[in-house]
Amino acid sequence: MSRELPLAALFQALADPTRLRTVVLLKTMELSVGELAQVLGQSQPRVSRHVRILSDAGLVGRRKEGSWVFLQLAETARSAPLFDLFAGWADGEAEALFAGDNARLEAVRIDRAEAARRYFEARASTWDSIRALHVPDDEVERAIEKMLDDKPLGALLDIGTGTGRMLELFAPRARSAVGIDRSSDMLRLARVKLEAAGICTASLRQGDMYALPLAASSADSIILHQVLHFAQQPGAAIAEAARVMKPDGRLLVIDFAQHERAELREQDAHLRLGFADDAMRGWFAAAGLKLDRIERLEGGELTVILWRATQPVAKRQRAAA
Repeated sequence: MSRELPLAALFQALADPTRLRTVVLLKTMELSVGELAQVLGQSQPRVSRHVRILSDAGLVGRRKEGSWVFLQLAETARSAPLFDLFAGWADGEAEALFAGDNARLEAVRIDRAEAARRYFEARASTWDSIRALHVPDDEVERAIEKMLDDKPLGALLDIGTGTGRMLELFAPRARSAVGIDRSSDMLRLARVKLEAAGICTASLRQGDMYALPLAASSADSIILHQVLHFAQQPGAAIAEAARVMKPDGRLLVIDFAQHERAELREQDAHLRLGFADDAMRGWFAAAGLKLDRIERLEGGELTVILWRATQPVAKRQRAAA
């Protein structure tokens, strides 16, 4: 009695021009089913059937982001050998087909960029008004870099990634990088910005700061940049960051010192009017972390503070045992 071999199923999944084109397209960028249908010139139901076959074979994964579902390749270790095979066996006709698909991807990029531009312009005045209240962004970014330059970034996690600025700055120096945000609109903006910057080492996921879609002890360097003042429960957000932090990792929180600009609650949905050092120290301690460095950036109506936390040596030793 014969049974189907997984390897045979894999090649059967690829034994169709549309599915082969799909895999090659997803090597370039993540795409929704609708975007994929646009590039392939086929209906969404037909493309969905092909995607299901690739998914069943373990070649393609799905990631939900708001009302969108994005498709992505299997992990690089499994997919990279396939592309070596394609490169060695592709003929002129196949190369021309792949090149045509890649050219049509430009329309997807233009659509994404236009949607991101509209979203950004609708909020630019708000962001600019807040920036005017504190030291320039480049000064804040230099301070962040100094806080992180004492050792390699390793696996970088940016919680509340927003426009992806932290990934734009630090993903090229990290072994891997993930940006997480609750807003699918912000993730689309970040995706466009990172692609325009030529950064392909970072991935973006939709998720909540209180329930990160990551395994425990999976991140070396974690950034919470101007995120906690939107949190109902800052301590719970810090505890969740601590859960995914490796024993020798570090957590960097950047936010405002306590202030009296109450209008930010209504105008910009700030739930917290800044933070005191003692409060931050208490949340770190409750999460099993130790506040080991503080930097204050004064020079405007709002003071920006950087708080860095690590795990105490005793806890790192227990985790390693």
